Amino acid sequence: MEEKYELKSFILSSKNRLKVLGLLEKVDEPIYPAKIADELNLQRSSISRTLSDLKEKELVECLNPNSKKFKFFRITDKGKKTLSLIE
Repeated sequence: MEEKYELKSFILSSKNRLKVLGLLEKVDEPIYPAKIADELNLQRSSISRTLSDLKEKELVECLNPNSKKFKFFRITDKGKKTLSLIE
């Protein structure tokens, strides 16, 4: 029960985390960081940091972590559940 609120607090403490999770929930296909940055009109470096933070908490996953370019991300079930607590 506590973890749920820790994750909720973690997401709400950063507008970018909330925006990125929201976008990943809406898209049908996995998406790469540059596309996320373009869609949300944010800096690419900020998106990379945000995705790293979300990945660490298992809210998003990278589908091709060994690729040097065009890493694709999607929201996890844990990410969807946590986002539903916020909305």
